[in-house]
Amino acid sequence: MQGFLDYAIYLVASFFAAAVALTLHEFAHAFAAYKCGDLTPKIRGRLSLNPLRHFDPIGLCLFAVAGFGWAKPVPIDPNNFRHYRSGLVLTALAGVVCNYLTAFLFYPLFRLALMLPGGWGAQIAADFTYYLFAYSVTFFVFNLIPLPPLDGWRVVEAVNRRRGRVFCWIRRNGYYILIALIALHFVMSMLGRYLGGEAAFVFRYCDPLGLLLEFVVKYVRMPIELLWGLVF
Repeated sequence: MQGFLDYAIYLVASFFAAAVALTLHEFAHAFAAYKCGDLTPKIRGRLSLNPLRHFDPIGLCLFAVAGFGWAKPVPIDPNNFRHYRSGLVLTALAGVVCNYLTAFLFYPLFRLALMLPGGWGAQIAADFTYYLFAYSVTFFVFNLIPLPPLDGWRVVEAVNRRRGRVFCWIRRNGYYILIALIALHFVMSMLGRYLGGEAAFVFRYCDPLGLLLEFVVKYVRMPIELLWGLVF
């Protein structure tokens, strides 16, 4: 019974934390595009902090279960930007910058939640604030991968004036590569958890996306944890 309740708390905290991280990310894209001169996000109802306007059901569920996922892309028309190239770059980077800044603000909330007296309320608060922090950092790193439709690819498109064979090939096939990497990560994670022991170690190194995120997230989190560690 205790194990079931713990898992239920994890799922609820994870789901709502993912919803917050995704909503802030997409709102930042919409806000940046709007400020750069494009009214499309506002017209399409995406200049909003209402999570229902941004949800992609599959992407949200993956975020809650696997730790990363996606929302519905914010529609923009770059031709409306006052400065085309800088508008593209700022709009592409707005989401990840927002996620890192909010991770910086969520971490002290997690540390404060750990100080609450014991009980279900304290556990829910600690789990929820931790996942707010962890998912914000993970989403920051994941979205900088230069594969469509992620923000890293949008930056590549904005700054790259050449359209060679490699660029065009990635633009055509990047989405399928990304889906394959996510599927491989999910399968390797499940097999590792189920089999355990040495098998888990082997499967971990057969998961390039998981290894990349694990390595980069560790160092992206470090400055936030060290800085707030001076306070707590």
